[in-house]
Amino acid sequence: MKKTLLYSAMALAATMTMSSCGDDFLVLEPVGAVTEATLQDATGVDYVLTKAYANLYAPGRDYFSTPLVNYAYGDVFGGDANKGSEFADQSDFTDIETYSFNSSNGYLRSKYRYVYDGVKYANDAERIANLTAEKGGITEAQLTQVKAQTAFLRGLFHFEAVKMFGAAVPYVSYEASISATDPKVSNVDENGNYIYIWDNIIADFDYAMNNLPETWPKGQQGRANKWAAAAYKAKVMIYQASPYTGAENGAGKTANWASAKSLLEQIINNGVDAKGQKYKLADTYEDLFTAGKSDWTGESVFDIQATYIGISNNNTSALLGGSHIAMAGALGGGWGFYQPSVYLTSSMKVDANGLPVTDLGETMSVPAIVPDLDKDGKEQYDDEGNLKTKEIINTDLAVYTDPRLDYAVGRFGVPYYDWGTPQTVGGWVRATSNGGYFLNKKYMPKKADKGSLSSTNSTGSTVKNHHLIRLADIYLLYAECCIETGDNATALEYINKVRARAANSYVKADATTTGGPYVLEDLVNGKTLEGAAGNYRIGLWPEGTDVRKALIAERHMELAMEGHRWFDLARWGIAQSTVQDFINYEANYLVKYSGKTYSASWVMFPIPNDEIVTMQGLLVQNSAWK
Repeated sequence: MKKTLLYSAMALAATMTMSSCGDDFLVLEPVGAVTEATLQDATGVDYVLTKAYANLYAPGRDYFSTPLVNYAYGDVFGGDANKGSEFADQSDFTDIETYSFNSSNGYLRSKYRYVYDGVKYANDAERIANLTAEKGGITEAQLTQVKAQTAFLRGLFHFEAVKMFGAAVPYVSYEASISATDPKVSNVDENGNYIYIWDNIIADFDYAMNNLPETWPKGQQGRANKWAAAAYKAKVMIYQASPYTGAENGAGKTANWASAKSLLEQIINNGVDAKGQKYKLADTYEDLFTAGKSDWTGESVFDIQATYIGISNNNTSALLGGSHIAMAGALGGGWGFYQPSVYLTSSMKVDANGLPVTDLGETMSVPAIVPDLDKDGKEQYDDEGNLKTKEIINTDLAVYTDPRLDYAVGRFGVPYYDWGTPQTVGGWVRATSNGGYFLNKKYMPKKADKGSLSSTNSTGSTVKNHHLIRLADIYLLYAECCIETGDNATALEYINKVRARAANSYVKADATTTGGPYVLEDLVNGKTLEGAAGNYRIGLWPEGTDVRKALIAERHMELAMEGHRWFDLARWGIAQSTVQDFINYEANYLVKYSGKTYSASWVMFPIPNDEIVTMQGLLVQNSAWK
């Protein structure tokens, strides 16, 4: 069975289907419901800790609001993707996509609850571990190791709450969690002033960093290690130091830049993954998104990992859901959500120097209606004598693009892994008028990913990891710290390290690829490679570059369709201008964006109104949505 994350069976959760986050330590067979007392031994503690890890994805819940897979918010709201499917499908999602939502949106309510479920499960695991230690069921050393993991997870989920809803959100500490069955923690003090939780999150990651091991034994290597905790601590400090909403969000702590820079240097120089492999960029960009290679390239700082176990016809693809995203042309069917935007695709065009263009121009892919010919090339007619037609997408593959484009985006005329080369729309896009002309690709499976599994196993199955934070992200965060501390030369060096790796792979043409011949112009290494599926070109940013502009562009290219985009724009204070540019551009191709505007106050989402009502005055709406 394809597993992407583990549920453990507990008294709180009854019996549930299992899936896996990480390695074998998270692969458990279902067991019957148990009492809390039976969990108070080493095995029981591991069950509840595994449940805490499980909420990184929360399998069995919807794809749109899971705690850390941020495609609805990072990518769709940030302009890198369209919702896909049909306009009326999932109306709460459509409202987010078209900037028409409010604090009653059901997706935001689910997201808020899932995040705080993650906090609850982390605190539950710590409580069971403490009770077990008191009975002598685990050693003090084992208890510390559990507490370090729960601190990591508690920090991670609270950080997600901050990214989504601002830093004035409840911090549910371990102490608060054991004080009541459903602790109601306020986000304001007795004078009505917001309580910002940055320091609490940093303290959690500090504890985790100081008490987690560098490596884990075989079968447990999906757990967080000390370097993952260090990476998240640095990231939290960077978010706090970023413009964001300044004092209104308890942010703008500029002293953090130097501290985060120092910590990131330690990670770059000394950090290792849970197997003990020193961090390094994966050899190729392609490897990062190839099943069987993505796990331990040396680049993963913290992943949600996936593995096959047994056989099943109810599987998901790398947390996002193959059937949820793809259509019949690939993976044998699907709902057709999460399509890359025209704006993202056009943003990956490059100039003569292999650098991103400033003028996006027209889209490279346009629809056309053509006669539907039979196998002999003759026109076909229906019983009433009408000419049969089909919709195709004409893609101008001669336009030079960044080679990372065709790993993140499926374009018509470019091989879609080993599923074939999409030519006609039929079966590949559910509704071009709502989702556009591009296909989700980066985290989707290859046909070969099924391996030797039963033919009943879902074609949505894959063992691709989902990278939550990887070394390229660390390099770019480090470059940002260098910019903020006045070291532009080092910043450019690390931006170009990431960019240089992009020259190491490109999508190849196959027998069905039309046009060409196309090439990769590798200006990094001074060579031209043939046999490409389209024209690609990549070069380095030269000395004298506006380094901040280069950083913004590089995070966009490197992390496309990984759920980061809107969060970056918000913390940099450029969400309004950038997303409005997206809206204005995308409206040329998709009418649903016509006349839409992005508010300058939208640097966080509203705290769901249902939660405010439930908290009976203890929870106050954030400043952006008052």
